[in-house]
Order: sequence, then C-alpha cells, then structure tokens
Amino acid sequence: MRTDFQHALPGENLYGSDPAGLIWGFRFSAPAGPADAEVSLQAEPISSTQARQWLADHPDEDGDTAGAGLLWLHFNLANNATERWLRDHADLPEAFFESLRGGLNSTRVERVEQVLLAVVNDLQFDFFFEPTDTATLWICLNRRLLITGRRKPLRSIDQLRVAVRDGEPVRSTADLLAQLLRHQADMLVDLVRRATLQIDDVEDQLLAGRLNHKRSRLGAMRRLLVRLQRLLLPEPAALFRLLQHPPVWMADLDVQDLRDATEEFSVVLRDMVSLQERVKLLQEEVAAQINEQTNRSLFVLTIVTVLALPINLTAGLLGMNVGGIPLADHPHGFLVVVSIVIAFTIIAGWVAFQRRDDGG
Repeated sequence: MRTDFQHALPGENLYGSDPAGLIWGFRFSAPAGPADAEVSLQAEPISSTQARQWLADHPDEDGDTAGAGLLWLHFNLANNATERWLRDHADLPEAFFESLRGGLNSTRVERVEQVLLAVVNDLQFDFFFEPTDTATLWICLNRRLLITGRRKPLRSIDQLRVAVRDGEPVRSTADLLAQLLRHQADMLVDLVRRATLQIDDVEDQLLAGRLNHKRSRLGAMRRLLVRLQRLLLPEPAALFRLLQHPPVWMADLDVQDLRDATEEFSVVLRDMVSLQERVKLLQEEVAAQINEQTNRSLFVLTIVTVLALPINLTAGLLGMNVGGIPLADHPHGFLVVVSIVIAFTIIAGWVAFQRRDDGG
C-alpha cells in the first residue's frame, strides 16, 4: 500500500528530510491576472535552498500578501540542523524555540506580537489504537510564512500536504492553519467511527456471553480516548481566546474560518467524551458479569462442600478404631448408616438452596 510520504520531494526519504531538516516546502503565489484580495494562491514545491533565497528576498514587510506570495515549510525537528537553519534564515521569535525545548506538549495557541505560536497534538502516521500513538506538531506563522515541525510523522499535516499538492485553494497562512484543524477534525471523526465499531463489537460479544479476550480492548480504548481528550481539549478554548484579539494581518474571513474549524473540533471532542462514557458503562457491565460468574462458581463450590460434609463427618466417626461404635454388629448397620447420610445430605442441600433463594 502506498503511503502519502512516498509522494515527497526528490531526494527525501520516507521519514527523513534534506540536510537543512526540510521535509517539504511550498511557495504560494497569485496566478496571473487582475489582483484580488481573496484570490486563491497557486502552490509549487520548493527546496530549502530556494526557501532560503525567498526569505532573503521577501522580509516580512507590510504589503499585499497575494502579490508577494507566502511560504509553508515543514521540518523534521529530529534533525539537528533544523533549529540552526530556522535561526539563521526564518527570523522566528525566541518563544518558538523555547516551546520546542519546554517539553510541555499540551495544546495551546499563543500570540507573540504579530506572530502566532501553536502546539497541536495529532495522531502518528502509523496509528494502531494505542494511547502512545500520538505526537506533537509545533506551528509558527505570520503574514507570509508558515513553519510547521514534528519529531514523528503525523497524519493531519500530511493530509494537508496532499490537499495542497492536489490544488486545494489557499488564501493565507491562517487559511492553512484552519485547513489543518479541519483535517485533524476529519481524522478524529474517522477515529471515533472506528472506535464506535470496535465498541459495538465488544457490546455484541457481551450480549452473546463471549467476553474473554474482548475485555482488554475496552481498557485500551478508554485509555486512548482519555489521552486524546486530555491532549486536545484545551485547543478550542485557546483558539476562542485568540480570535477575540487576532493579529492585524489576519483577514476577517480567516478569523471566521478559524472560528468555524474550532467549532467543528469542539463537536468531535464532545463525541469523544460521549464515547468514553459508553466505554465506561461497558466496563462496568463486564465487571458485573464477571462478578456474577465468580459468585456462581463460589456457590457451586459451597454446595459441593455442604453435600460432602455429612459423608465426611459420618465416615470420620464410624472409622475410628475404638470400641462401642453404633451398629457395628447390626445385620443392617450399613444400610442404616447410608440412609442417615443420604437424609442429612438432602437436608443440607435443601438448607443451602433455601438460603440462595432468600439471598437472590
């Protein structure tokens, strides 16, 4: 099966980058024709060498974004050359580099003067419904430049790359951020759908009385949903706060797109919370059934013990090697003893079942 990473730029390996740490880059420019404030920019791949030259030729001065174009660069932060290249050529705020070293991977969006800094958690490209299959994407954007970086391959950012490569309309760097959030929301919708199918399967097995190996899947599913909720939940609130005071370069249409993407994200998060509650209820039902099965097993053992008590007691008394044992010389002594044992066994069993009925 062909993965999206196999469409990378020439010279790029599957999970790697070029010597500067660049995984892919796109330069967006306005098509030929009359200028339009809401024109969709055309994307073309760009290398790190070309990106360095573009950044040198286009400092972030005021002007028409559609006329000057914009740049999106995606880096592999596991490459030691990445930070050095960004410091030398991208003119990013120090807060961005501090966030890379901070180790705090909770989702957040911050404004540093006229630059937006974001930390977004996403699913890894190779995702197998494990709580550890999540990783972090760092984002820095201004009016003309969008920088994204990750240490592990992520799904949503690669889906955005494929969309841009296939001609998805782009207006601005903020528009790219909104599209990224939409792709992440779509990915989470698919995750919720797949998780729902797995939970439905466990529920069917539960109703059919075949639990066994299905129980561990519920625990793993709940841990995954709790982790995703913890990592993603702060994002909508952070974005809403930011959108109240956006940077001056962000157009009203971009602000509205980010607000819409945030609302879509909030809906998906609520679905995840509902799914988490459903998993919790199933776990409680499974625990109740296991407890009932355990009680049944203990009851059977209790009945066996009670039924064997008269036999063991009688055998122990009559088996003593002493004189004066009753019925020792009686011609029908054995039948009498057997009758007594059977009678006591029936009485003990009746008492045990009566107590079970009274307790149940």
